[in-house]
Amino acid sequence: MRILVLGGTVFLSRAVAEVALAAGHAVTCVSRGISGDPPRGAAAVKADRSEPGSLAAALGGEAFDAVVDVATMSAPWVREALDVLADRAGHWTFVSSLNAYADLARRGGTVGQATLPPLHGTPDASVHLTDPEVYGAAKVGSEDAVRDRAGERALIVRGGLICGHGDVLDRFGYWANRFSRGGQAVVPDAPGHPMQLVDVRDLAAWIVRCAEAGTIGTYDGTGPRSTLARVLEEVVEAVGAPDLDLVRVPAETLVSEDVGIWAGPRSLPLWLPPTHWGLADRDVRDTLDAGLTVRPVAETARAALAWERSLGLDRDRRAGLTSAEERAVLRAHTTG
Repeated sequence: MRILVLGGTVFLSRAVAEVALAAGHAVTCVSRGISGDPPRGAAAVKADRSEPGSLAAALGGEAFDAVVDVATMSAPWVREALDVLADRAGHWTFVSSLNAYADLARRGGTVGQATLPPLHGTPDASVHLTDPEVYGAAKVGSEDAVRDRAGERALIVRGGLICGHGDVLDRFGYWANRFSRGGQAVVPDAPGHPMQLVDVRDLAAWIVRCAEAGTIGTYDGTGPRSTLARVLEEVVEAVGAPDLDLVRVPAETLVSEDVGIWAGPRSLPLWLPPTHWGLADRDVRDTLDAGLTVRPVAETARAALAWERSLGLDRDRRAGLTSAEERAVLRAHTTG
């Protein structure tokens, strides 16, 4: 097959290109060329999708058996790609997000539940692009465009927590990094907190298999249901230092110490309030029936730690607590 990856240099899109190449497909990656090169063996095409006409000029009249698009915040980017390629692509995969759903508290939800109102444009500079609602609405607008132009040939994958080697968001990797360093480590005391994740390699492999098989429809792209406590235990078992001591800190203390949820500076990654537990507790039986297979969390933890070590365990992070911040939380916990 001739597979076009819109991206191909970072994390999921790069993993898709790598899997497709390993399967013997001819892969072309389109990127701006500022995040590195695509995998060895892929054809590299430069195009800046923020510039109208750039994609058409770069690709000319080429046709592809499959296209994989991971565009994040811009429905116009997605529409332009469809304008250029929809009539010359046999299969179309768009990677959306679980943030597309309107009710993030609903546990056990399926792809049939209501989504946010679509955002069909590109958010302007006054909008916080990290706002889950803005991000989700942009994904819904992009989904609409894909269904309108390539619905009978389209696979929409609403990605969840994607983890492993190459992760640029520092969420799951924070725990592999922290547990490997040992000592007293703050973890949220959140009984019943659900959790789901998928290794980037497994999601990429499934996307490629779906392209090969012509699989269409909408699926949640995440793994089986678990709990945050169990996931963290599996990370400990895989990479934890011998002197590691998990200190479970109640939510009230974390909030009083201005510890953020999910991601970002001064946060405990993956920790969510019940109002957002639906993000980590999806009914994914349809996805698993459609062929997504997942490896043990331990394998993902080891891959994440290898990535963390390549970047530097003591670097400035996009998510998590610094050592000083963690010590402050521990003091508040023990004195409170």
